[in-house]
Amino acid sequence: MVLDIVGKRGWYFLASGLVILAGLISLVLPPGWASLESGLNPGIEFTSGSVLTVTFERPVSEEEVRLRMAGLGHPEALIQKSGSSLVIIRTKLLEEASAGGVSERERILLELGRVAPIETSEFDSVSPIVAQETVRNAFIALAVSAIGIFLYVWYAFHRVPKSYRYGASTILALVHDLVIVLGVFSILGKTLGTEVNSMFIVGMLTLAGYSVNDTIVVLDRIRENISRHPEQPLAQLVNLSTWETMGRSLNTSLTVFFVVLAMLLMGGASIRELLLVLACGVVVGSYSSIFIASQFLVIWERGEIGRIWGRGRRASVAAATMLLHLVGR
Repeated sequence: MVLDIVGKRGWYFLASGLVILAGLISLVLPPGWASLESGLNPGIEFTSGSVLTVTFERPVSEEEVRLRMAGLGHPEALIQKSGSSLVIIRTKLLEEASAGGVSERERILLELGRVAPIETSEFDSVSPIVAQETVRNAFIALAVSAIGIFLYVWYAFHRVPKSYRYGASTILALVHDLVIVLGVFSILGKTLGTEVNSMFIVGMLTLAGYSVNDTIVVLDRIRENISRHPEQPLAQLVNLSTWETMGRSLNTSLTVFFVVLAMLLMGGASIRELLLVLACGVVVGSYSSIFIASQFLVIWERGEIGRIWGRGRRASVAAATMLLHLVGR
């Protein structure tokens, strides 16, 4: 006996809505909440600035480094420790050396060398123009990817009635995954200081490909079952297709997740954001392929979208009327 997954579709959308709501709340929290700014915690690729990574020969404290940076005229510098002797310092864009002078980076290293001998140091700097281009190119890449995916799925499923719905369901699952990952990174940025950088963008584009691949596997099985049993209702075929592909989807996702988790635990800090996106994306992508994209086809077929929209609109009108009545009193 096959359990009725489709019949519980409302709970899946409710669970996703609650998770998305938590992420959106974190994204719109006012500046100053938890001593961090609202939204995401952008790296220098998006805000411009300089990052100096210094490894000392002995353990140092954040306070020692912060005092030295304030004495050099950088009280705004963000100090983050990784281990006992590695310190990451993020500042505004540092000036280059004038003719015959010493650059700000060299002065900072000289001053930090008085805290403890420096073993190694790395320096990265991004100008405001490059930062703006990075943000713009990231949005363009995601938008072009979404349009290309929609058109491809629409064409690939053109033999199925109303094939555009399969493309829309794929994009819905993709947006669902991306929004949840954005919310997770917003929360991690406020609690752990996790940054959104170029590796994050690479991870989001990789997540888009993985999510679409997993979704198409489920939708393709639905297409096959519709061709074999055109007389059966869509909800029944979606339920059957979901069960037929669930084992494959979960096995693939678990394999990828454990590999990413191992790399996350043993890998370097330079690709940490990429691996975090992939770890979150594998879990969320598997969920959306099974419980969001395919179920969306059912609610669209049954006209439930219009009824839900109508109820929401009537509730909004009733709330506005009540508010006006209270104000009038």
